[in-house]
Amino acid sequence: MTPAAHDQLAILAGQREDLHAQHLRTEQAYCLAVLDHITAKIRAACPEAAYVSFAFYSSSRTLGLHGVLGAQPSPLGTCPWLWDNHGGPEDEHPLDDIANQIESDVETALAPYSSPAWATVRRNSASDGNSWLLELPPADRAARVAELVREHHPEATAVVVDGRAAGRVTEIFEGVADDGTPVRTPRPRWSADCDTALTGLLGQLLALPALADRHLMPLPANYTHPFGISTNDQVHLMPLPPTA
Repeated sequence: MTPAAHDQLAILAGQREDLHAQHLRTEQAYCLAVLDHITAKIRAACPEAAYVSFAFYSSSRTLGLHGVLGAQPSPLGTCPWLWDNHGGPEDEHPLDDIANQIESDVETALAPYSSPAWATVRRNSASDGNSWLLELPPADRAARVAELVREHHPEATAVVVDGRAAGRVTEIFEGVADDGTPVRTPRPRWSADCDTALTGLLGQLLALPALADRHLMPLPANYTHPFGISTNDQVHLMPLPPTA
């Protein structure tokens, strides 16, 4: 191979990698946009909706829609059924009219292995069979992040989000000390379940360009990681919106 041909191959290989990365980002954003679209339709017909229940067939990456459930009323309670896709004609419900679209859109949102929508899926513990629950995204992801953070850190004003770790919170800013320096908490005090919920929400926020541009900022120029780890443009500061 001549030097010119070698150089051309290297250029094209780099362009191919860039296009693949762009395709992956676009695909992830599209999956979430589809999920947000069908969530709005579901909640317009059934405002209490919290989960979509379905069977998933991994060999074909298709699903069978079971129905829609409400939020779990207590830690020991089960999620109430709000709509059963297999109900009889005597059980007419507004969601009957969009059943096919729910099934198709949830299937589309979960089709890629890398879809961020998978972070919202868990096995339906109330069923022994092939039954899964997809938690519908909140209307305002940033507000929900702020609520979860402030349940454990009431004075939190911002968090540091590491996009290299799929959106994990690595540090919390909790106001300003008497000397004017920010109060930083590098070890958040929350449960594993809370950490999983936050990482899922922040991963979705990172994957949606419009939300990322609105809520994520570059770190201050003088920022240093509390454990000496390097940072780059994938590590962001997220000011938390007010909560009630």
